[in-house]
Amino acid sequence: MTGVLDRLFGVEGKQVVVTGGSRGIGAMLAQGFVEAGAHVYISARKADACDATAAELDALEGPGSCTSIPADLATQEGVDALAGAVRERSGGVLHVLVNNAGATWGEPLDEYPESAFDKLFNINVKGAFLLTQALLPELRAAGSEEDPSRVINIGSIDGIRTPAMETYAYSTTKAGILALTRHLAKNLVRDHVNVNAIAPGPFESKMMAFALGSDEGKQLVAGGVPMRRIGRPDDMAGAALFLAGRGGSYLCGETIVVDGGIANVG
Repeated sequence: MTGVLDRLFGVEGKQVVVTGGSRGIGAMLAQGFVEAGAHVYISARKADACDATAAELDALEGPGSCTSIPADLATQEGVDALAGAVRERSGGVLHVLVNNAGATWGEPLDEYPESAFDKLFNINVKGAFLLTQALLPELRAAGSEEDPSRVINIGSIDGIRTPAMETYAYSTTKAGILALTRHLAKNLVRDHVNVNAIAPGPFESKMMAFALGSDEGKQLVAGGVPMRRIGRPDDMAGAALFLAGRGGSYLCGETIVVDGGIANVG
């Protein structure tokens, strides 16, 4: 059985980039890849947090490793710096790019600022596009017909359904990253680069801290989930490893919803 699982979902030895990897969903994804034996590069805007998480993950048992490459992906300079550092360290080959870096903004409609749309579009959509573009040579070099390289964009169920909270720029940009996923997939599939997305529901992260920061808040949020719980690290890691392994190599332009049933049966 182990041989079948390794063949279908194994990523040992693969080179993986996870943006926004210092905390929350990004750290969950990075840990899953490290534990599966991948060589993971995490980026985040705050260098201290990025370095600390990378050191913690790099100390895990097994053949996987984790390297910190801090970068601000809301700017072209940050994108170029991260792409250059990955290119230098990976030997020009990248098997998996996880575009997870993101931000949110909540404010009443009458007061919602224009700057929120500028900030969130730059981080949630444009940064993911520019980094994918910058790393295309490495992704193309790693991909083959039998085992394509992968781009995994992290969206949100708020890009699929209408959220209750007044996070207008967030839901708009998360819908945008799902549309971008399909568009990139159409044009990169012929290069043996598969682009897919994951749309998470409630997971513990800085963006959800306002709702999940207390036991009462967690219970309230969990009560609105058909499965009656919030997401766990293995839920995110499992979806990403499926998309990154050979077992997920026939998926292209797809969005996997990981939300305990909220979007479809809630």
